[in-house]
Amino acid sequence: MGAMTDRGTAPAADLAARLIQLNSEYARAIDDARFEAWPEMFFEDCLYMLTTADNHAAGMPAGLMYADSRGMLFDRISALREANIYERQRYRHIVGLPAVLSAADGRVRTEASFLVVRIMRDGRMDVFATGRYLDLVEADADGSLRFRERVVVCDSNRFDTLVAIPL
Repeated sequence: MGAMTDRGTAPAADLAARLIQLNSEYARAIDDARFEAWPEMFFEDCLYMLTTADNHAAGMPAGLMYADSRGMLFDRISALREANIYERQRYRHIVGLPAVLSAADGRVRTEASFLVVRIMRDGRMDVFATGRYLDLVEADADGSLRFRERVVVCDSNRFDTLVAIPL
């Protein structure tokens, strides 16, 4: 990943570009319904949690979605494809630029804002969720960045339907 600097030098710029690419690939996988690619962006030992801003601020670990391994993420996708019944829909993500909060020992904590528009089968579009991604990212053995943790903190605690697709 390279050393972080505070003056925008090459290692920091390279890290920023790699974080942007990771977030872009993440959003594209979900938006293009390539859900099986989504768990591959995480380490085997990982955390994915979708929660509300109120729960997060109160330090409550309750979430709308929770997985603490890549296997659980694959199970989520399997259920999405095979078992869950929900109205056909798709998402379009707009993800803000990631802010590096800290970097040490090859691990980088970042935060990025997001907006997700939900497109329904009949063409209706609604703002479905806004919030921020709180991530712990590191490089795997081949140098690719993966999520060790992704906590999806939604601004609102109201959802008008089942959150079937990962945010």
